[in-house]
Amino acid sequence: MSEQFNELTVMVVDDSKTIRRTAETLLKKAGCEVITAIDGFDALAKIVDGKPDIIFIDIMMPRLDGYQACALIKNNAQFKSTPVIMLSSKDGLFDRAKGRIVGSDQYLTKPFSKEELLGAIEQHTQSAHEEQSHLQTN
Repeated sequence: MSEQFNELTVMVVDDSKTIRRTAETLLKKAGCEVITAIDGFDALAKIVDGKPDIIFIDIMMPRLDGYQACALIKNNAQFKSTPVIMLSSKDGLFDRAKGRIVGSDQYLTKPFSKEELLGAIEQHTQSAHEEQSHLQTN
């Protein structure tokens, strides 16, 4: 399983050091390059240089929360198509709906499992590859 995520850059944005470390460990074992950020501002500062293929972002963070950061990412032409997956300890319908409104592509409830994390990456990177190969054949 680890080979399939080689050369994939994943950003994990969470104000919890534990969550960042857990996700980073799982992702690195799967062959990903990992960029971590402590909040939305940190993420926005790193996103331009890092150009992540997929972004996991916590909703509840100081300064700039996940919804605001996601909206800013999705409003940027360069990152509009980058999948953004919201992370939250609340599994509420309202949170999911609000995440959709700001353009998030998926919603994971914390604590997430290794399968959920890698499954989300697989799902979104596969659709991106299919889109690219579809564009190249037309």
